[in-house]
Amino acid sequence: MLELMLCSLFTVVPDYLYRRYGQGKRFGKEITLYSVWFELRWGITTCMMLTIALITIIFYYHPSTSNVTAFYRTVPILPEANGRVAKILVGPGSEVKEGQPLFRLDDGVQQAAVEQAKRRSLEVDASMAVAKTDVAAADGAIHSAQSALKQAQDELNTKQELERRGVAPKREVEKLQVLVQARVGEVATAIAAKKAAEERLHTLLPAQKRTAEAALAQAQVELDKTVVRAGVSGRVEQFLLRVGDVVNPLMRPAGVLIPSGAGRRVLTAGFNQIEAQVIKVGMIAEVVCISKPFTVIPMVVTSVQDYIAAGQFRGGELLVDPQQVKQPGTLLVFLEPLYEGGLYGVTPGSSCIANAYSNNHDLLESKDIGWLRRLYWHGVDTVAIVHAMLLRVQALLLPVKSLVWSGH
Repeated sequence: MLELMLCSLFTVVPDYLYRRYGQGKRFGKEITLYSVWFELRWGITTCMMLTIALITIIFYYHPSTSNVTAFYRTVPILPEANGRVAKILVGPGSEVKEGQPLFRLDDGVQQAAVEQAKRRSLEVDASMAVAKTDVAAADGAIHSAQSALKQAQDELNTKQELERRGVAPKREVEKLQVLVQARVGEVATAIAAKKAAEERLHTLLPAQKRTAEAALAQAQVELDKTVVRAGVSGRVEQFLLRVGDVVNPLMRPAGVLIPSGAGRRVLTAGFNQIEAQVIKVGMIAEVVCISKPFTVIPMVVTSVQDYIAAGQFRGGELLVDPQQVKQPGTLLVFLEPLYEGGLYGVTPGSSCIANAYSNNHDLLESKDIGWLRRLYWHGVDTVAIVHAMLLRVQALLLPVKSLVWSGH
């Protein structure tokens, strides 16, 4: 209607003035309700053509959409393992900080596993103390075997000297030689025993100690999992747990955690696909949200998704028929406030109306275009004010449309 009234000022009104004052025709006489079309046919036809052209230019170069939503992601409150609720630490609607405990599961099995791992670590410590005494005992055995070897060697040397003099029999010398060899074996056995004790003390038992510590750490991790904490700071909603409830990480979440600031930074808008060549990053936009009426919020286009969601498919055993796409998808555009705190007061999840405005300032500053194109692009940028006026009219009518015309 606004475009029609604007175009009529340059077409129908001059045509009427010419008929009235140029040709002397009077309204109600020559110009009647029945002769309006015949008398003003040139003005009416030109007005309709100009109106259609103006609407096309406005809506193409300055696109609009009502598919704008302040999307936000919620975080399900889930334990990492199945369990029965033993204690609830916060209530529904509570504001929580990151890492704050929300509820605790029954931890009897986990406590027992931690205690068992601690006992195993103490056992290894005791074994290390015993291994130290084994090393000391092995040292004593080596000294004893070496002393016995020295004594047997001395006796063998004495008997061999007596044999050379013909005093000692050869049989006794042979016995002492065998005894010396036995004492050498005992020394080697004692040294091997000490080495085994040292390997057990310095290699085996430390490895067992580390294994016990790892088992204790794992048991402690499993115990910590029984306390479910907030992954992010936010607000707890739909948190209606009771002591004794069974929660499951796959099927039975405990509630929903809404992160702080969710839905207050970016608006997601779906524009018509025909606007894909017009909407660019950096374009200025304006939005009006139902949850904050009578307020026009300046925005800027920060990202344009290169893919349309309606065309996606998941591979399977059936071929995809394009006829299955019932509705054409929209071009996904992300809008952020032009000024800090621009979305303050807009409830996350609110539906909005958005206008985006093209800017041809750089093109107009270029000296490579002619005056006709320059005039055209000047006109394109100028008619953006019409769309801006329409958005403000929608902002004024939005409460009436929501409260009165909807019947609620």
